[in-house]
Amino acid sequence: MDTSWLSVKVHPNAGKDVLVSTGPGRFEAWVKAKPVQGDANESIVSLIARAFKVSREQVRLVKGHHGRHKVFKVFG
Repeated sequence: MDTSWLSVKVHPNAGKDVLVSTGPGRFEAWVKAKPVQGDANESIVSLIARAFKVSREQVRLVKGHHGRHKVFKVFG
């Protein structure tokens, strides 16, 4: 099973949902969701799953549950 580690800087409460690569394994994400009750985290998981063509269950938030800098693990 191939595993990727992603470092993501998050911009919640944005006007659109966008994931942009800023370097190898590094991304910035703009999401419409507010950082309330994990809504922004769920939106980022969806963005990553679509970008990597995997299911949402194959994307795990590993670090940064409450901050703007997050680390995700993508299985696939």
